[in-house]
Formats: sequence, C-alpha cells, structure tokens
Amino acid sequence: MKNLRVAVAAMLALPVTAISQDIATEASVEQVADGIYLIGGANGFSSNIALLAGDEHVLLIDNGMAPLGPDLMATIEELAGRAPDFIVNTHHHGDHVGNNAVFADDGTLVFAHENLRKRVVIDPTAAGGQTGIPTITFHDEIRFHVNDNQAQVIHMPAAHTDGDAIVFFKKKNVIDAGDIMFNYLFPFIDLDSGGTVAGYIAAQQKMVDMSDEETKIIPGHGPLASKADMEANLATLAEGSKRVQALVDDGKNLAEIQTINPLADFHDTYNWGFITTERMTATFYRDITGKTE
Repeated sequence: MKNLRVAVAAMLALPVTAISQDIATEASVEQVADGIYLIGGANGFSSNIALLAGDEHVLLIDNGMAPLGPDLMATIEELAGRAPDFIVNTHHHGDHVGNNAVFADDGTLVFAHENLRKRVVIDPTAAGGQTGIPTITFHDEIRFHVNDNQAQVIHMPAAHTDGDAIVFFKKKNVIDAGDIMFNYLFPFIDLDSGGTVAGYIAAQQKMVDMSDEETKIIPGHGPLASKADMEANLATLAEGSKRVQALVDDGKNLAEIQTINPLADFHDTYNWGFITTERMTATFYRDITGKTE
C-alpha cells in the first residue's frame, strides 16, 4: 500500500505557523465493513475519507486536500480496482473537497448539497477550480443503490455549515458523519458558513438515534467511532454550551468567561491545535450572543 501524504498547511485558511509541525502526515487505510474503507489521517488536522468499493460502482465520500490527489487515486485503484464513479462532498471546506477537480477531470461525478455548490461556485479554489464544482445537487437527501447497498445521503441543516450531509450505509450499519463529528476533539462549527451549535447538536442526536451498539461511525476527523463515542462527544458539546449560556445570562463578557474557563475539565481530552479550549469557548459565546468579545 502506497503511503498517502496529506498536506494541511492551507486547511480552512489556517496560518501555516499554526500547524507547521503537521504539514505532512502519513495516512492509513482501515476496513470498516465489507467493501467500506476509511482512508484517514494520523491526527486531527488530516480529514478522513470513506470509500465504498464493489463490482458495480465505486463511491468516494470526500477527497482530502489537493496535494493528496495522485496518491489518493493510486490507493483507491489499489483497493477498488478503478477510479471512483461518484463522489459525495459532506461540506465545502478544502480539506474535504480539495481533489474534486482531480477526480472530475477523470470522469467522476460529484454530488453535494445545493448550499455547498453555491459556496463553491462563488469560490471554486478550494475544490481545485471550476471543474471541481459539484455537478449534481440535492435538497433534503439523495440515495445511491450500488453494490447491493443503499447509501442514504442526508442533509443536516445549519450544523457544521449550511451545506452538510451525512451518509448512512444502512445494510452495513456504517455512518459517515463528515465534520459533524470530530471524535474526542473540540469541533469546528463554522458560524461564518451557516453552522450553529444547536444545529450541530441536533445532527449528532440524529446520528445517535440512527445508531445501535454495532454501528460504526466515520468522523470527519479523529479515529473510527461508535454510538457511545458519539454520545460522549454530544454530551460534551451540549454541556459546554449550557455552561457558557449560564455565564452569558449572568452578564459576563467573553474575556470574563475565558478567565473562568468553564470548559477546563474537558481540556485534556478535547483540546487540540486548531480548536483549542479557548476557541471552543469563544465559539459558544459568539453563537449565543452574536458577539466576538
């Protein structure tokens, strides 16, 4: 298996200095279920990619940062025997759609929620240029019937962004959560792209309701997860929001809340280089008040 090299310097427009130690990391391939693979990064900065391989069709969910393209294509061809027929984008960020154009130029059809396409039309750079703009969109959901499987792609409103989708492989009991799950990492909730804390919580609860004890959940970032993991991440998010809400109701501004550090007991498990405990607190505060200070 060829090593995949994931470049993350441009991830979500982060300054290079913020993640210089993570510019290139080896990725791994993990079989999640028969015919379903997780192509994942070694740390939170590297996004996860899911692959459904079979005799009829090859379906790819997300495709990583642009520099990953050639190695990703080679790995898919090794696992599936050919390039993907279809790609589903779970949202518009460049660490998930960076190779849209690479695959589309090779004949792959790209599917996405209509809000995602609108954002990529405005600025297709993150998707590799004009040919990376999704060609087929949906409003509430779309279903793929391939390889004796049903892949149900479901829009999750106002969660990580306004164009999120999850993918449920019902027969395989596998859910791809996209960035509506950062497994044991504070999540990035993109308030500037239509994301909300309430929508993120609602989407995670929906996935909990869809799951049982055997369900495997592919997060956008972090290791393969279970229903129990999703419940733990959901509980942390809900409790954190509740704590910040109580301090806002008490008249505290952001600086005062940061001094109190209401998320301190979550720090050791959930803090990471992109969404620190301080930044998660600020996200809750802005979501509640609409203010940044």
